[in-house]
Amino acid sequence: MTTIAELSLSTDEFALAETFQRLPSLEVRVESVVAEGPVRTMPLVWFCNTDRADLEAALEADPTVAEHLQLLENAEDDELFYRLHYTDEIGSVCCCVYEHGGTVLDAQVSDGQWTLRLLFPHREELSDAVSNIEDHGVRVDVKRMVEAGQDEDLETTAALTEPQQEAIAEAYRQGYYDVPREISLEELANELDISHQALSERLRRANRVLAGEQLDEPASEMATPD
Repeated sequence: MTTIAELSLSTDEFALAETFQRLPSLEVRVESVVAEGPVRTMPLVWFCNTDRADLEAALEADPTVAEHLQLLENAEDDELFYRLHYTDEIGSVCCCVYEHGGTVLDAQVSDGQWTLRLLFPHREELSDAVSNIEDHGVRVDVKRMVEAGQDEDLETTAALTEPQQEAIAEAYRQGYYDVPREISLEELANELDISHQALSERLRRANRVLAGEQLDEPASEMATPD
């Protein structure tokens, strides 16, 4: 089942961390991402709310950037267009996506978080990619997972509600599904500031939806609010 996922990564643990610290008002729009070899990753990026001298000084000092090259300048919109070469450490994280058959559809930065929109031919490949990224010491929040449809938007309605997504993502991160478990249901409920019973119902419904998708049998509880 082809899956589109939105993942969130902290800028402090991923690319351009020091650049954002030095230029807090900087805005970034990634045009495309190209992988060259096993770990070399070269995004094409628009920067705005900065001048060239300050930006290049920040990029030069940023340990996640191996090289940078200005390609264009849009004087009307005050934007600078660069090709960046990430260091091997960052490139390795990006290549976790490519090695598991993933494609980067979009990448944006807001409020100290990278949001990556990714496409995977199979949901298991998404799971493997997330695990590999976390093996590099980068925390990943799975914000949204949808089935890729046949319409023009390439997406169907999200199978999980937002509270269900939050609950199951936090359960995964905290080790609730590990054997043995790293956190109890009661402890996880306290982390999410909801009741033990509400969390149990939320996880049960989310797991039922995901199990139904794997069996190609959509769950009847898909549209429930929790």
